[in-house]
Amino acid sequence: MARDSRSRPSMAQLLQQHQQDGFVGRRRELSLFAENFALPPEDPRHRFVFHVRGMAGVGKTTLVRRLEETAREHGALTAYVDETAHDVPAAMAAISGCLDRQGHPLKALDRQLAAYHRFRHEAEAAAQAGPADGPPGPPGAAAPSPGSLAAAQAGLIGAGMLPVVGAFAGGVDPALVARGADRLRATLGPRGRARGDDARLALDPVPVLGPLFVAELDRVAKDVPWVALFLDTFERTGPVLGTWLRDLLAGERYGPLPGNVVLTLAGRDRLDPACWSEWSHAVADLPLEPFTEPETRHLLTARGVVDEPVVQDVLRLSGGLPVLVSTLARHPGEPNTAGATAVDRFLKWEDDPARRAAALACALPRRLNQDVFAAAVGDGTDAAELYGWLRTLPFVGERDDHARYHDVVRAPMLRLQRTGSPQRWREAHTRLADACAAWAADAGPDVSPHELWEHENLRALRLEELYHRLCAAPATAVEDALRDGVGACTEGAVQARRWARAVTEAGEDTDDLPLRRLGAACLEALDDPARSVVGVLDLLVARVGPDHRAHALAARGRALYDAGRYEDSLADFDRALALGPSPRAYTGRALAHRARGDLDAALADHDRAVGLATRKARPLAHRGETHRRAGRYAEALADLDRVVGLDPAWVWPRASRAQVKHALGRPAEALADLDLALGMDPDHLWSLVRRAQVRRALGDTTGALADLDRARAVAPGDPWVLGERGEALRAAGRPADAVAAYTAALALDPGYAWALGSRALAHEALGDTSAAVADLDRALALDPGYAWAAAQRNRIAGSNQEPEPNSEQNHT
Repeated sequence: MARDSRSRPSMAQLLQQHQQDGFVGRRRELSLFAENFALPPEDPRHRFVFHVRGMAGVGKTTLVRRLEETAREHGALTAYVDETAHDVPAAMAAISGCLDRQGHPLKALDRQLAAYHRFRHEAEAAAQAGPADGPPGPPGAAAPSPGSLAAAQAGLIGAGMLPVVGAFAGGVDPALVARGADRLRATLGPRGRARGDDARLALDPVPVLGPLFVAELDRVAKDVPWVALFLDTFERTGPVLGTWLRDLLAGERYGPLPGNVVLTLAGRDRLDPACWSEWSHAVADLPLEPFTEPETRHLLTARGVVDEPVVQDVLRLSGGLPVLVSTLARHPGEPNTAGATAVDRFLKWEDDPARRAAALACALPRRLNQDVFAAAVGDGTDAAELYGWLRTLPFVGERDDHARYHDVVRAPMLRLQRTGSPQRWREAHTRLADACAAWAADAGPDVSPHELWEHENLRALRLEELYHRLCAAPATAVEDALRDGVGACTEGAVQARRWARAVTEAGEDTDDLPLRRLGAACLEALDDPARSVVGVLDLLVARVGPDHRAHALAARGRALYDAGRYEDSLADFDRALALGPSPRAYTGRALAHRARGDLDAALADHDRAVGLATRKARPLAHRGETHRRAGRYAEALADLDRVVGLDPAWVWPRASRAQVKHALGRPAEALADLDLALGMDPDHLWSLVRRAQVRRALGDTTGALADLDRARAVAPGDPWVLGERGEALRAAGRPADAVAAYTAALALDPGYAWALGSRALAHEALGDTSAAVADLDRALALDPGYAWAAAQRNRIAGSNQEPEPNSEQNHT
């Protein structure tokens, strides 16, 4: 029977496909990729990873986009990630967004990603709140608990580089990370677990998000033949994403990936053997070379370029690089011009002066949209028409929200303009910088230069302004660049790396050696886990001018505080304050004093910060937390009342006020605050668990369990939620179920000493005192200063009495 003509492409369609730019000579790679979808995952010939590699301009991104089309032709859901994904959560968000646009949202992951971004901004306040209960720790940096040290080491190994943020922007030595985790856990709840998911998301988000990401992929993968993930520009993202991807394949840290997932990486270099050698059998290596002469001729013939002198000229000028072959096939120009380059040929062939000027002007921005285009080309042009034309050029690549020149074409265009007319070069970059500054002023009119980096919507604009200022005048703009470096460092390693790259690229594009050296030194520090952001700040403190030195010292003081180096932190805050009073520096020094146990000195500095601050909500919140740590609940309540009055929509202080009210024996008022907090943010995990605690205290175990069920939906598998569920079940007289919940929590976090202490009471209620004593022994081994556990062990081992009425661990 003849095939239905509607089911097969026409000859015209096939010819059009054969003429697609950039795929001459790539048939082998396309065939290998397509044939892989005919092999079931169980077939040993099936490959789970494809690696496209080759020099700049060889056509990697073009091929990846064609591979993505091929995957969709085979029924795959696809997701594309490029260098804009600066860390693992950003890569997850990019993948989730792509799948959502194809009708397969990852809603549970999206909720946790939203929580992660919220906790990024709350991390500093949470970390600076201090231990919720119990006496202050001893002066100096305490040794990390064994459980935290093991978790930190595992996290560093699994993440490759810890994507710490906010207040946790120091070095990532495992012991320092563990101390930070211990302090944050102690800060956020007794025995190291209140607000646990906030802490885990802020400090090390990948172990929290990773299992959820895999579970969501597994869910959608059941509905489609294949899921194909594409990660481009891997030479830039590999240091951040490589180990995570390797662990996804291994399936041990985050759960097994579904077998119908295919991963494609594209970058300039070979995969790091230290990371990928174990999985080399699963990887199909696709090295790309420049076009051969027959392949180049094939493409030129398909484009109607057959005149032999012109063909020879294209062969000479392009070097076989597909991006240049495609450009010259469109604009071959006059052959045999001495000293000509591919860019010269393109510009000479374009006879419309407006188009030629626009092509040159738009090489200056690193990223293009229509607004940037208009700023680059200036007034008096039809921006919409010209921008539409520009986007059709072979060397202009399209991304989700912007266009970008290929580096192979952009670099000679920049060099041509910089050397041909230095004055116009400076004027053009200054115009672009001014445009970025104006857009940022419109988006954040009341934001000071030191605060720009705290706002995600302003960072990208500030980065581009910084790049253009440095290109226009490297020597005079460097001081502001150093100030921006300090601001970027306060937001963590990811933002510091973005800033360092902008400095490095400005140095390369202006051929400015000091800028190149500064950027390279900062990137080198960020690549060293023992130095990281603290190392960058060391460089900046040494270079920054007197106007910004106090800010740099305060930033390094905070990073040192995060690393548990309290004496060094105090020294930097002292130096900063000697240069001039600052609310932030006083607050930072207060926190360092508090970490050393000197609450009087801490409160004195808090008072100074509150007195100086024009925006008092944050310093008041910190002072309220110090009062709460000291057990001065009336003073804490007064400060938190003021914070809530100044910023009623700030969820964290309202929830913290509820904790103070609960401690004051006012659970009904605490419940009202938590209801309001959850009304503003229904997925605020800390408020959900705190409300469960308050409801349990009020005898409403049904309501408490309902809140914990909701918390589990927000954070599936979080040990803190499971531990609190154990508490609610024990309060409800269900000790066997409580033991199961505590055991599940400990399976996720073996260093969770609080859960061991609580499980001991559940064992005791079941009559198993030997198991109870064993749990308390384990808890004390993890935390020798765990006084509550020591008292319970002595009671159970010594008298086998019934639990005392107040033997429950304090969670308020």
